[in-house]
Amino acid sequence: MKSFVAKDPGLDREWFLVDAEDKPLGRLAVKIADVLRGKNKPTYTPHVDTGAFVVVVNADKVKLTGNKEEQKIYQRYTGFRSGLKETTAAVMRERHPEEILKHAVKGMLPKNNLSRRALRRLKLYAGSDHPHEAQNPGPME
Repeated sequence: MKSFVAKDPGLDREWFLVDAEDKPLGRLAVKIADVLRGKNKPTYTPHVDTGAFVVVVNADKVKLTGNKEEQKIYQRYTGFRSGLKETTAAVMRERHPEEILKHAVKGMLPKNNLSRRALRRLKLYAGSDHPHEAQNPGPME
């Protein structure tokens, strides 16, 4: 019996549409990360990029449980001395609302070249409109 090796689907990737309104941030990010890697398919292979495109609408309305809106802190470093910048989730939601979900999904992917390619297939939009109607994205379970 010959063994099966998955191949990169190239242009034949699936497109999924996710409405993030009133969904918990972490649980939604896990599902999105699994679809981006291709773990929802029976042909999942860790070293082959078999994931799909994911379009997320209403990313600004994702739900943070508890007091995370005021207590969760996002940190970034400018590269200069004493250049650590801290931003709360409430400030991040009003300035860059889609970055909250992007940061959560990025943290759930492995740190390698495959995940960087997978993150490029994640399309985040703060409102309910998106320019990917031509790809006919289907709903994600």
